[in-house]
Amino acid sequence: MKKHVANLITSLRISFSIVLLFLTPLSPAFFTVYIAAGITDMTDGTIARLTDSVSEAGSRLDTLADIVFTAACMIKLLPVLDVPIWTYWWAAAIALTKAVTFAVGFIRFREFTAVHSILNKITGAMLFALPLTLSFIDLKYSAAAVCAVATCAAVQEGHYIGCRK
Repeated sequence: MKKHVANLITSLRISFSIVLLFLTPLSPAFFTVYIAAGITDMTDGTIARLTDSVSEAGSRLDTLADIVFTAACMIKLLPVLDVPIWTYWWAAAIALTKAVTFAVGFIRFREFTAVHSILNKITGAMLFALPLTLSFIDLKYSAAAVCAVATCAAVQEGHYIGCRK
């Protein structure tokens, strides 16, 4: 049972993400579920390491949960935020960089390659914090900071995959 706790926590993030789709963006209920999803993201890996249950399947489930959470947040938040157009272009460039990295990793190694680097974790934390800071940091500044760190993370990830043997 202990070995499945981390994956259960990760699965909760997927469930919370789906719940977000039915809540009013930026409402107290939204932020409550949003923070709960963030807590699952911070704890699942730690639990997996503590229970000696780290696995490739768990890592893939974590990546899937991150994608579902990000998609749900984009669906709910982008329509209600005044996001500068340059942010979309910058995010598209980051996504393209990551897509190329994933494609190169798959071509070279015949497997899905995702790097859980410190920069990727910092990017995730900054992106997670962004909606929580909207009341006191202008979106254009926080978006620029997130995009800058995400760019560095994407380039670093490409370097890691490109240099992997």
